[in-house]
Amino acid sequence: MSNVVSTLTPVSDTWTFFEGDWHAGNVAIMGPRTQGSWLGSTVFDGARAYDGLIPDLDRHMARINLSAKRFRLKPLVSDETWMGLARDGVRKFAPGTPLYIRPMYWAEGGVGGGVKFDPESTRWCLSIYEAPVPGARDIAITLSPFRRPTLETAPVDAKAGCLYPNNGRALFEAGDRGFDNCLMCDMLGNVAELANSNVFMVKDGVVLTPAPNGTFLAGITRQRTLQLLRDAGETVLETSLRYADFLDADEIFSSGNYAKISAITRIDQRSLQPGPIFRKAAELYREFAAGSRL
Repeated sequence: MSNVVSTLTPVSDTWTFFEGDWHAGNVAIMGPRTQGSWLGSTVFDGARAYDGLIPDLDRHMARINLSAKRFRLKPLVSDETWMGLARDGVRKFAPGTPLYIRPMYWAEGGVGGGVKFDPESTRWCLSIYEAPVPGARDIAITLSPFRRPTLETAPVDAKAGCLYPNNGRALFEAGDRGFDNCLMCDMLGNVAELANSNVFMVKDGVVLTPAPNGTFLAGITRQRTLQLLRDAGETVLETSLRYADFLDADEIFSSGNYAKISAITRIDQRSLQPGPIFRKAAELYREFAAGSRL
């Protein structure tokens, strides 16, 4: 292995493939002159491994390359190579360890040292680390004052690192008011997503979720959940939704790769119970994931 220095920041068990080899720990891959570290030219993706399962790994590895293309970085690694490296890295951990699988691209240099990054300087790594899947828990949400950008104002068609500080400040603001998460709207006031996941609601037996409108990523777990529910005979509509619709919902639940499918148990001061559609969606996803053995 090459002598790559790790940081001193405590992290969970981690393996990172960088510059042709696997390295243990939180590898130092960027310097103060790296364009991606100070001007945000990074894209990433996140897949999951748990209980020997790797659901939709192929979709996540395809999306990292799509994000790179849309961001104008060079997608240097084929989908198949990403897949092989991910499987190899997962095997470095004890069987069944819950893991987060994160491929990344970033620009090392800028044109003239400035804001415009140099696509030819694209670098990449694959980091895999222990990350327990959150279990059932109470989740209280509210409305965020912060909004999702449009394609004219930010690279919302890619899973770009520069998008996430806005979501982070939304989570901080909601936390200051005693909430765990928050609904973020687009510039027209339509609900787009939660600060870190996609969102569904149920009213009178109909499942509703915000229609993709170019302000948020319609996540891979979201797409899978939509298809599973529709295949099971549920009516699922992608449509414009306002915050008032969620205040009046019979059920609210989220979908995302990190926590998969989670019930929302409070919106503002109104309590909710995990409902039958949420339980059905969670069970359908478990059945689907069981077919994705490592």
